[in-house]
Amino acid sequence: MIEFLNANMAPLMFAGLVVFLMVGFPVAFSLAACGLLFGFIGIELGMLPASLMQALPLRIFGIMQNDTLLAIPFFTFMGLILERSGMAEDLLDTIGQLFGPIRGGLAFAVILVGAMLAATTGVVAASVISMGLISLPIMLRYGYDRRVASGVIAASGTLAQIIPPSLVLIIMADQLGRSVGDLYKGAFLPGFLLTGMYVGFIVLVAVFRPAYVPALPAEARTIREPDGTPGLRSLGLLVALSVGLALVFAKTRPAETPTDELIVVSMCVGVGLAFALAVLNKGLKLGLLSKMAERVTFVLIPPLALIFLVLGTIFLGVATPTEGGAMGATGALIMAVLRRRLDMKLLRQAMDTTMKLSCFVVFILLGSTVFSLSFQGVDGPKWVEHLLTSLPGGQLGFLIVVNLLVFVLAFFLDFFELSFIVVPLIGPVAEKLGIDLVWFGVLLAVNMQTSFMHPPFGFALFYLRSVAPADDYRDRVTGQLTPKVTTGQIYWGAVPFVLIQIVMVGLIIAFPNLVSGGLAIKKELDTSKLVIEAQPAEQRKELDMNDLFGSPASAPAK
Repeated sequence: MIEFLNANMAPLMFAGLVVFLMVGFPVAFSLAACGLLFGFIGIELGMLPASLMQALPLRIFGIMQNDTLLAIPFFTFMGLILERSGMAEDLLDTIGQLFGPIRGGLAFAVILVGAMLAATTGVVAASVISMGLISLPIMLRYGYDRRVASGVIAASGTLAQIIPPSLVLIIMADQLGRSVGDLYKGAFLPGFLLTGMYVGFIVLVAVFRPAYVPALPAEARTIREPDGTPGLRSLGLLVALSVGLALVFAKTRPAETPTDELIVVSMCVGVGLAFALAVLNKGLKLGLLSKMAERVTFVLIPPLALIFLVLGTIFLGVATPTEGGAMGATGALIMAVLRRRLDMKLLRQAMDTTMKLSCFVVFILLGSTVFSLSFQGVDGPKWVEHLLTSLPGGQLGFLIVVNLLVFVLAFFLDFFELSFIVVPLIGPVAEKLGIDLVWFGVLLAVNMQTSFMHPPFGFALFYLRSVAPADDYRDRVTGQLTPKVTTGQIYWGAVPFVLIQIVMVGLIIAFPNLVSGGLAIKKELDTSKLVIEAQPAEQRKELDMNDLFGSPASAPAK
């Protein structure tokens, strides 16, 4: 029996953790209890030295001194302030009016606002609940299919997991030992490509099932000019002018400028021009812009400015992610003050929620540290490495198996738990196989995004279920009796978006440049072209010690 335990302590320890989790014990305490239990057994069996546990206090102090983790409360606080100050409501109303005349317009608005909230909040729960409360009643009021409406809200909310500043990317960077800024840069293009794929799905629904996504009726489109037109012409000209200036500026940048830096700086120039024109038009009453153009500009520019303030400074290397988060939190407070939405109740709620989430993350991290210490002591990493490196297919076989494993575990664990339990085990194996850990971290983050959408345990589905009407109700605008949204409709609505996320995982594996294209180009020295030239003998000068240390005459007197 003792020989069996000695030979199989690592797999038994992993199985013990699964048992703890299946019993329903909290994840943080399951990790710590499993680590301490098997650590004690290993010490009693002579597998581990008793001094190993002396490293535990040092590890805990190391976690508390980790500056990178400070970004989590900053970004969480920023998102909560913005969400509760009415920004999401204004964005959904304005963009819904903008796209209202076309089929699927409200769904397009939800996706675009979801992407903007993701780039400002980084918190999935805040995004899903905000859009569920604001946009779901409107979509049901005007005849949207319940599966499409619930699916698009839940999926758009999960964009906060992959679009920077994502909390999961901060934790992923910490667990993989890589820069948070590099993971943000790597996730930039995949995040917005995934947003485009969501939009493409709604376009297909509008083409093949137009009754599922009807356009807003004329009486619901309230932002109009005196002549009854929506006033889109001046908005189109303003957008064209801003995009044109951004493209001209981008052409003037050096060819080796990283893609993410080029996009951020060029967009800053274009958005700045649009805002300046709108301010001049309103201040001088020039009448050049329509009501729609002014509304879109003044509603969109403040959150965009905050995005550029946070991500732009990180991408350009001006600030670390922690400093960027602090600036974002300050910017969110300023925006709430300017909107006259900041009061002590809102501030207290945001601070309480931030404290709870931060403590949740730290406790899981402490538990995972206890578990990993004992797991390393029983040679668990070697067992995992042998298990995964012996797979057929090399890197590709490893990636397929790992992604299938994460996809299945995501049915039962959320992304925090996956990041702290699974990533530390597979990260070193990926590095040994020659896989870039920044690319690998972004790939896993996209895969873990499905953990929010998996029926029946997806957290985004739970968030939406909590705000979706569970009983038939009478609409406050039309006065008509509106049927409830069933749990089955929410689950079926999530399925197409889970499939889109799986396709995105395949695209990242097939086209690695989707991630690496956003990183800085590193020039490598080609030693084959290195030329060493010797100086001719007649030009050489004998080494004079006085040239190095100065002549005795010039030395200062002691």
